[in-house]
Amino acid sequence: MEECKVIQLYNLEQTIAKELLEKVTYPWEALTQINDFILALGSKLDTDKYDKIGKDIWIAKTANIMPTAYIQGPAIIGENVEVRHCAFIRGKAIIGEGSVVGNSTELKNVILFNQVQVPHYNYVGDSILGYKAHMGAGAITSNVKSDKKLVIIKKGEEQIETGMKKCGAMIGDEVEVGCGSILNPGTIIGKNTNIYPLSCVRGVIKQNSIYKNQNEIKQKR
Repeated sequence: MEECKVIQLYNLEQTIAKELLEKVTYPWEALTQINDFILALGSKLDTDKYDKIGKDIWIAKTANIMPTAYIQGPAIIGENVEVRHCAFIRGKAIIGEGSVVGNSTELKNVILFNQVQVPHYNYVGDSILGYKAHMGAGAITSNVKSDKKLVIIKKGEEQIETGMKKCGAMIGDEVEVGCGSILNPGTIIGKNTNIYPLSCVRGVIKQNSIYKNQNEIKQKR
């Protein structure tokens, strides 16, 4: 499935995790490597731009972190990031430049490219969000199947076995996810796609789409 590949979903110039993502074909293959990548990269970051806080947490000096936010390492928080009231960063998180992590938003084992917004009551776990991706209030990634079986990426009759129990959503550059939407395990959303509010999304959604429901997906003109 060509549209599921890293090169189809993301502009790698817009992430500090470029070196990691260049090594894999499909983005979910990077999820198990985020922890070690952060530990290796953190020690090389420019100390004029980043402070090391606590254990394995690197925060850019220009980032704005609310005192009520909780951050667990390993984590890298980039320049001009805003982490708001009661955000919960559970570790293995790369947060790109200019991103917003909002009030009561929870992150775990994620890569957020530059200028990503997860600003209100979002859960993002075992997922990768591309450049300028935005999740509306209350939108979440579901990362474990209800039957606890391994996640499979599906597009019609085609499928790719991930071999992973936990795998959330791979969201391409400039995707807009509407308020209250649920992205089921193994969801792939192509670049420049809009997801209607209150959607329940699964499978592979083509780039440049407007997703109204599973049976009504239109291509942008």
